[in-house]
Amino acid sequence: MQSPDVVGMTHQTGPSMPVVRFREPADACKRVAAEIAALIRQRAAESRRCVLGLATGSTPIRVYRELIRMHREERLSFFNVVTFNLDEYYPIKPESAQSYHRFMSEHFFNHIDIIRSNVHLPKGTVELENVSGYCRDYEELILRSGGIDLQILGIGRTGHIGFNEPGAKRDSRTRLVRLDTVTRNDAVKDFGDLDRVPLLAITMGVETILQARRIRLLAFGEHKARIVQQAIENRISSALPATFLRGHRDAQYLVDYDAAQCLPPSFFGTPLQ
Repeated sequence: MQSPDVVGMTHQTGPSMPVVRFREPADACKRVAAEIAALIRQRAAESRRCVLGLATGSTPIRVYRELIRMHREERLSFFNVVTFNLDEYYPIKPESAQSYHRFMSEHFFNHIDIIRSNVHLPKGTVELENVSGYCRDYEELILRSGGIDLQILGIGRTGHIGFNEPGAKRDSRTRLVRLDTVTRNDAVKDFGDLDRVPLLAITMGVETILQARRIRLLAFGEHKARIVQQAIENRISSALPATFLRGHRDAQYLVDYDAAQCLPPSFFGTPLQ
C-alpha cells in the first residue's frame, strides 16, 4: 500500500480537519480497514466490544472486502464487534434488492463471524406511527452499546452524510427524513425508475454521527470533487451538512486524486514522486 501525500488541513473558514489524499481508492480503503482491524484487536485484548458505524454504497464496499480478506487470511475475528448502520430507505422490506439490510449481508456480514444479534440497521418496515419511538430506541441502543468507536461515511452530491440532507441541523438525531431530489435521482441506477425510489429514509442524525469517537469519510472520483471542495472550504452550516464534521475532534477525509482535484495544489504540500 502506497503512502498518501502530505496531509492537508482545512483552515479557511473554521476548525481544521485533516484531508489525506491517495493515488488509488484501494489504498485509502486499505488504510481504513487496517485502522478498524487494529481497533477490533485492541478492544478484544481488553475484553471489550468494538462498536462500528457503517455505511453502504460503492465507496465503503472496498473497505468491507479488505476486512473480509483479513478475516479469512489473517484470522481477524468480529466476535466482539457491534455494528450500527447509518440509514435505510423507508418504506422498504429487508429482502428487497435495494435495501441496505440486503446490501450489508451480501457484501459483509455473510462473510465474517459477527454475532447477528450485534448487527443493527434502521428498519424500513416500522409502522409510520411507530417510527419516532423506534428512532429514539435506536439512539438508546447506540448509547447502551458504549457509543460508536469509528464511523465510516461517504458524502452525497448534496453534501449529505447519512441521509442528512441540506437543512439538517447539527443537533439532529435519528429520525425519518425526506430525500432530496438529487439524492433520489442518484438512486435511480439501483431502483430502475425514479417513481420506484422511496421519498423517505430513516437516518442517524448529524449529532448522532458527531458523537462517534472517530470519523473516516471516504470520497473517490471526479464526480465528488466539487462537493468535497465545498465541504472543506465553505462556511460551516446546515446548508451543507458535511461541513459539521470540521468541528469533530478526530475526523478525516480520505480522498483520491480525482476527488481532490478542485482543491488548490498548495493544500497538500509536495506530492509523492
